[in-house]
Amino acid sequence: MTGRTAAMRAAQLALLGVLLFPIYWIATAALTPEAQLFGARPLVPTALSLEHYRALVGERDFLIPIRNSLLVAGATTLLAVPVAALCAYPLARLRVRGKSLLLAFILAVSMFPQISIVPPLYLVLRELRLLDTYPGLVLPYLTFSTPLAVWMLTAFLRQLPRDIEEAAMLDGASRLRVLRTVVLPLAAPALGATAILTFLYCWNEFLFALSFMLGPEHHTVPVAVALFRGRYQVPWGQVMAAAALATAPAVLIVLALQRRIVAGLTAGATKG
Repeated sequence: MTGRTAAMRAAQLALLGVLLFPIYWIATAALTPEAQLFGARPLVPTALSLEHYRALVGERDFLIPIRNSLLVAGATTLLAVPVAALCAYPLARLRVRGKSLLLAFILAVSMFPQISIVPPLYLVLRELRLLDTYPGLVLPYLTFSTPLAVWMLTAFLRQLPRDIEEAAMLDGASRLRVLRTVVLPLAAPALGATAILTFLYCWNEFLFALSFMLGPEHHTVPVAVALFRGRYQVPWGQVMAAAALATAPAVLIVLALQRRIVAGLTAGATKG
């Protein structure tokens, strides 16, 4: 190993340590007794306790926000990805006038400031009697997650070879059948990456969940953690334990499907 390679390895390990240290600190703080939490904590904890996790489950019913986040994020993902696939295929394959402008508009929708549309969305959902309901949160999530999903899938579908699709259509298959039996199986990496990123966006979203879910029985994980603050103090041990629980599903999903995430994010990067 040359000196330059060793320096690169050392720099990579140092960067990895910087990125992972906050996660390690949160995980150890969640297991540290409340009396020792604000003292001179050692880097490696000497006393571990599950009191913060017991308080989350027993006193705060933190499993309810986790259930709510799973329902909302899962429903949004199941709706957004098929809709995005149906929109991305014609944008990638058909000759549509103003396609570039349309794609730019779709991307601009996902970048629109959320805070600016909370009041009108609140009024609309109130008139539809969807406030404090799961559909009332899924619908706003779809407006922001679907455009980004369309953009990602369009970039991926553009680099797929047309020969297989043309051969299937010569055999009598319709466009819809080609999409279902040929294109979507080939686009599995991009579909997986899009589904994962959509799920993570909904899992971490805070503003809409705080504005449209009024009762504590419908709060999602980010809102529940933000409302842990009391009048005179903040239960930091429980906050750390909740952060660890909230981060665990996202970390497990990313670690299990990281190859598909990379394949989806690099879609279209090598297209000439």
